[in-house]
Amino acid sequence: MKLKPVLTIAGSDSSGGAGIQADLKTMLANGVFGMSAVTALTAQNTRGVTDILEASPEFLKAEIDAVFTDIPPAAVKVGMVASVPLIRTIAACLREYRAEHVVVDPVMVATSGARLIAEDAVEALTEELFPLAEIITPNLPELEVLAGYEIKTADKAVEAAKAISEKYGCAVLAKGGHAIGNADDYLVWDGGVRVFRGEHIDTKNTHGTGCTLSSAIASNLAKGAELSGAVEKAKAYVTGAIAAGLELGHGNGPLAHGFDLTGTYIDV
Repeated sequence: MKLKPVLTIAGSDSSGGAGIQADLKTMLANGVFGMSAVTALTAQNTRGVTDILEASPEFLKAEIDAVFTDIPPAAVKVGMVASVPLIRTIAACLREYRAEHVVVDPVMVATSGARLIAEDAVEALTEELFPLAEIITPNLPELEVLAGYEIKTADKAVEAAKAISEKYGCAVLAKGGHAIGNADDYLVWDGGVRVFRGEHIDTKNTHGTGCTLSSAIASNLAKGAELSGAVEKAKAYVTGAIAAGLELGHGNGPLAHGFDLTGTYIDV
């Protein structure tokens, strides 16, 4: 049996809806073998984040080394990284091992509104990790931070994505949001733009959507899909996981990552 291995470098979500827990579920559902290097432990649930305990740079490096020296990943997803030393550690490792198909989800704010990254880490993230990425996947608030101005229209989102793509040499998937008024995403790469139309689903249960989307993209890239096709398939998966209507928790609930799994051992 052959499965493409994919590594997630991200934080842990104790309630299982986001972070490495969402990543590994997504990878399983998208037909790859998920592996993880934990950047931080977070005490969180659907209502918010109550505490964060970072890994040391030395331990994070040991995690990444352990993976690359035994099971080299076919793609790497980078999620929540809260501090400059950890960002630099990840970048050094990705360069050392010549990592392929790097997907960076620039996690800055949780769905609940909690800040997940130090102010000085934003510059390190853009300068160290963006140039190594094949694609980055900012949501609207993150795109505004990166662009340095407010974004209220799709045209402005595309404008910002183009500037970021040109500056750092990576593709940018600008994810739609309520300020734009739709659920469409905008992929900018090599000077081109593709719009992925999105179905608006009336639900508050979207905890971990960004983690899930970026992990699904990495999974598809690992399996050999070209970038646009990887994004298209990943977006369809996320839409299905939201539409399944999982009801858990008292806040912004998680997605149903296994909505499409069937087999002898699946009995819901």
